Amino acid sequence: MKFYKQDAITELYSDVVRIEHNKETDVFTAFDVDGNEVSLNMSNVNTKATELETADNDEATAKANLKASAKAKLIAGTALTEDEANTIVL
Repeated sequence: MKFYKQDAITELYSDVVRIEHNKETDVFTAFDVDGNEVSLNMSNVNTKATELETADNDEATAKANLKASAKAKLIAGTALTEDEANTIVL
């Protein structure tokens, strides 16, 4: 399972070195190298987390589509693109 909010925090706040997540309250607290709390704009974090999740989902969909295309071409006996061939190379 990917932790998109943590990834978003580290991408948005370069000074963050540690993140704590209270699962009961779903509150994130971030700290810099000196242990000082870094103020987080959770609206920005949530937006970035959604962007990261969407990008991962799009990448997974594209990979699945490429594999399906490669399989169909193999069954039909037609030539594969290099990207399609790369999906099936072991």
